[in-house]
Amino acid sequence: MGSALFAPLDLRSLRLQHRGWVSPMCQYSCEPGTGEGVPTDWHLMHLGSFATGGAALILTEANSVNAAGRISPRDAGLYNDHQAAAWERITSFVHRHGTAETKIGTQLAHAGRKASSYWPFSGKKGSVPASDGGWDTVGPGTGAFDGYAPPSAMTEAQIDGVIADFAAAAVRAVDVGFDTIEIHGAHGYLLHQFQSPLVNDRTDRWGGDEAGRNRLTLAVVDAVRAVIPDSMPLLLRISASDWAPGGIEAEASVRMASAAAERGVDLVDVSSGGAVAHQQIPVGPGYQTGFSARIRREAGVRTGTVGLLTSAGQAEHAVATGQADGVFIARAALRDPHWWLRAAFELGHDLAWPPQYERAVPRHLF
Repeated sequence: MGSALFAPLDLRSLRLQHRGWVSPMCQYSCEPGTGEGVPTDWHLMHLGSFATGGAALILTEANSVNAAGRISPRDAGLYNDHQAAAWERITSFVHRHGTAETKIGTQLAHAGRKASSYWPFSGKKGSVPASDGGWDTVGPGTGAFDGYAPPSAMTEAQIDGVIADFAAAAVRAVDVGFDTIEIHGAHGYLLHQFQSPLVNDRTDRWGGDEAGRNRLTLAVVDAVRAVIPDSMPLLLRISASDWAPGGIEAEASVRMASAAAERGVDLVDVSSGGAVAHQQIPVGPGYQTGFSARIRREAGVRTGTVGLLTSAGQAEHAVATGQADGVFIARAALRDPHWWLRAAFELGHDLAWPPQYERAVPRHLF
């Protein structure tokens, strides 16, 4: 019997050669002085290394759909022609230097009240002031994330504008050669801010009950699905739990995933947390796979799982036992950009190595 992790998966017309994928990971490496939100050679090298490392699907870091939605001044965007041209160079590079089956997608996002923040290796924390290249932020209300500047509550016109911005970024993503798109509805960024009762205190149709709080995410799903080819799969990342009393719990996430699937989402990328600083996350190996398994089972939608899945055995187990349809690898991929070649060897699967690297194919042990 073959490896479950290295079995192919079809999402609409997109065939993924196996179920081991690259999770979106912000690099905070755009250079504000040479082009706001424009990916650089670092991104080309970073993402290209995974293409030669055997990943079946590579998701880029969060690409903001407008300037105010960037997590930090060094984050990428997909809202102007300069950014699009730079991303087209990268998609072409990945398609050219990966295997024939290597696919690349992008994650579209808006950081909301967590935008305009310092990048992790800046030596600073919190919101970036205007004097240092920062900007005013927006959110469902005026409540600030702990340690950040308070946002302005979004108007109806601003909400409509963000929905349009997601759709416009999706059109650009198709045009520059991405194979799939993931909508970022997790980790305390704008869409998750609207979903979470711990953050969203609106009393209009964009807040209140669960349907109102989910309205923005589902409107974005509708808008993106309407402008991308029917043959292109659409992914949605969610935080399945806020890990805080009164926040989102698994039952609500099942309902969100089910509604998203009805609107054309093909796979839900199941993560958790990020809405509030006082969350209490019981971090450990595979700590989020239970959410993925439940959503897959009860919502009837394909899922991906992520979070401290570092070994081939862990990833194989998650897929083989029905906890997920695929595994997103993050920090383990940073440590070893050829994680998938190693995993295939350990699981006894014959995954093609780049011909330039064939002399390194292990015969006994790595």
